[in-house]
Amino acid sequence: MKLATNVRGLDPRSLGVGLLTGCFLVSLTYVTMYKSDMLSSSFLTSQISWSTDAASTRHSVEGVSGTREPAPESKPRCNSSSSGSDLCEGNEFTGSLRISPSESDIIPREKTPGGTRKPDNKKEGIGRPCDPKSGRCQVVNGPPTLVDRLQTPVSSGSKKPDVEAQMRPLCETGYRSDVCDIHGDIRIIGKDLSSVILVTRSRAARNESWQVKPYARKWDHGVMPHVKVVNVKSENGYVAAPQCTVGHTVPAIVFATTGYIGNYFHDFTDVLVPLFQTARQFDGEVQFVISSCNFWWISKYKPYFDKLSRYEIIDYDKDARVHCFKHVIVGLRSDEDMMIDPSKSPMGYTMSDFMGFMRRTYSLDRDHALRISEAPGKKPRLLIISRSQTRRFVNVNKIVGVAKKVGFEVVVSEGGLNLANFSRVVNSCDVMMGVHGAGLTNFVFLPPDAVLIQVVPFGGLDWVASTYFAKPARKTQLKYLEYTIGEDESTLTELFPRDDPVFRDPKSIHKLGWFKMGEIYLTKQNVRLDLKRFKPVLLEALRLLRLEDTAKVRRKFY
Repeated sequence: MKLATNVRGLDPRSLGVGLLTGCFLVSLTYVTMYKSDMLSSSFLTSQISWSTDAASTRHSVEGVSGTREPAPESKPRCNSSSSGSDLCEGNEFTGSLRISPSESDIIPREKTPGGTRKPDNKKEGIGRPCDPKSGRCQVVNGPPTLVDRLQTPVSSGSKKPDVEAQMRPLCETGYRSDVCDIHGDIRIIGKDLSSVILVTRSRAARNESWQVKPYARKWDHGVMPHVKVVNVKSENGYVAAPQCTVGHTVPAIVFATTGYIGNYFHDFTDVLVPLFQTARQFDGEVQFVISSCNFWWISKYKPYFDKLSRYEIIDYDKDARVHCFKHVIVGLRSDEDMMIDPSKSPMGYTMSDFMGFMRRTYSLDRDHALRISEAPGKKPRLLIISRSQTRRFVNVNKIVGVAKKVGFEVVVSEGGLNLANFSRVVNSCDVMMGVHGAGLTNFVFLPPDAVLIQVVPFGGLDWVASTYFAKPARKTQLKYLEYTIGEDESTLTELFPRDDPVFRDPKSIHKLGWFKMGEIYLTKQNVRLDLKRFKPVLLEALRLLRLEDTAKVRRKFY
């Protein structure tokens, strides 16, 4: 009754304002509680959706382009006595890498495998320094390194790829090699999965999948089945991608040291020259990630690898970590045997640039051949590459005698295992001659304006001589001479009658295939030079050393 009396005593205007205020507060409370419920429901729904998408993405990647499934792979050739032989074992794929949510917050500390060869003064191209006491670091052969704990892109100073680059396919195909030049958030998983993954931000971005064999001899069906496949693909979203273990601030190049390595010519034309063409642009600030990593072979060219990269090599097949980069190149650029096309090279490099790089790498003093007009009385040096087995000079002593008579100081050598020492021998000479073969690859150590003489065996091998040495030499600052022997200068006359197709119809022998042709004209044949016929070649070499200009010179003698 009292309450009613009080209410009736209120001013009508005050009562209306009070009722409106009360209704507003009740409505606000209801809306707030409703939004909270909706947000919780949305979050749970998105979590379920992301988990489903992640599982789906792991098991199916849309294929845009790629190669056929590889043939069974062979194990890399390893030398158990070499210092790095333990890094060459166990390259079979044994399973798949899975990172569960509970594992993603725990980054194990890196343990260096016993006996692992680590070059001096090398480091991995890894990112930001951090405090080892924080528990968030990983020490890898050098300063402490921050390890990515969250599923986020690796930060670096590299520029964001432009729209045009994003629209291009991940990889470019070529006759000699396929090359994938990728910018973005890239995850490399070597052991078990053998994948290079570009993580894209947008779910609308296209997915690509490529199978690349990073060895620059794509056309050679005899060797490519033995080269391991690297799976290159793009994935949408960070949940499906493997979490970064180590973040790198320098680019990476992924390639293989397999195939014909160990053959001196193929060492250069399949790996060393393509690697220079691909990696030199980074001036040492690049990380090599090597599949079928043969450290016994790499050690032979250690000065070369140390000059191209300041960072320790990552053994792609044995490293279980997830390496993250902002720029990765899979495969090596390659144009032709022992040649670099400057129009296709990232920085317009040429074979002359490669030769200059090799001279600096091996500390070779001479940057030009002897100029006879400037050094009267001084004899130019002639290096005779004397093969000990096939295609050898059987009258090398007589060749030396004639060369001395016309005015040369003569050095005879087949080369050796110590490349640094032999490169100095080559660089000290002004003329180098030899029968067609891998030994002529040493022309890369000759000083500019030197003369290269290729002796071509009998049997219609002009195209072989031209492809492997004549054309490359013409693309450098060398002067090139070519001498093709006749029937009488071939020891095949001791094995076959003169009316045999080996002499009468060499083309018919070529039609039998490379191996049969090679068995006859490259393996069974030695050379006995007709010195009267060959002497003009030596005189021409002397004349070329007297020339003041460096115009390209190529002359054939038959």
